[in-house]
Amino acid sequence: QVDHFGFDENLTFQQRYLIADQHWKKENGPILFYTGNEGDITWFCNNTGFMWDVAEELNAMLVFAEHRYYGESLPFGNESFSDSKHLNYLTSEQALADFAVLIEYLKMTIAGARYSPVIAIGGSYGGMLAAWFRMKYPHVVVGALAASAPIWQFGDLVPCGRFFSVVTNNYKMGGMGCAESIRKSWNAINHLATTDAGLQWLSSTFRLCSPLKSLQDAAVLKNWLSETWINLAMVNYPYKADFLQPLPAWPVQ
Repeated sequence: QVDHFGFDENLTFQQRYLIADQHWKKENGPILFYTGNEGDITWFCNNTGFMWDVAEELNAMLVFAEHRYYGESLPFGNESFSDSKHLNYLTSEQALADFAVLIEYLKMTIAGARYSPVIAIGGSYGGMLAAWFRMKYPHVVVGALAASAPIWQFGDLVPCGRFFSVVTNNYKMGGMGCAESIRKSWNAINHLATTDAGLQWLSSTFRLCSPLKSLQDAAVLKNWLSETWINLAMVNYPYKADFLQPLPAWPVQ
């Protein structure tokens, strides 16, 4: 259902989900349900090792549900991102309702799953969804494991800079002077961007596809670098992973 809460939109769409049941004990074996994040569900399926590790021990079925508007789960196909009218249904509330409907469908169509307890599992935004899923649909999931889930990260509840403080602490622990070097780099880029020679040096050093020509261009470069540091902190796993890119263990170090 494109819209679970209104009366004007009766359209439906195909939601992708992945199932692994090789360790599942039929007749009430548990279901570990991954609440999909903002991306292709295969990314998360291939990088959520914990669920695969415990599936055999718990005799559990694994279900990875894709979040609407991501991967192949596009409510309006190629038009899904065309305008605000089509994007109107990209909300966490609608996504949670998708998950609830999917679980009910699976319990009705998979032999032996009708009374299987379901535990929601997710990380980051997916972890927020897992926690909210348990809060809003306690009759559907008996529990939730919300990893690295900032469920209270809203402007009127948590200071806006809290997230960046966590990222900074990650780099402080990553090596002596690491966080301070990054902090100093912003002023260094600002200074270099005031001259043509400085802009040329930045363009050459970072091997940019297009040369920097203004302070505004330098600001875009800083935003790109900031996103890089943030993403590295988010995937600072103690093991090799290729979630965003092939990375070694502890990439921040």
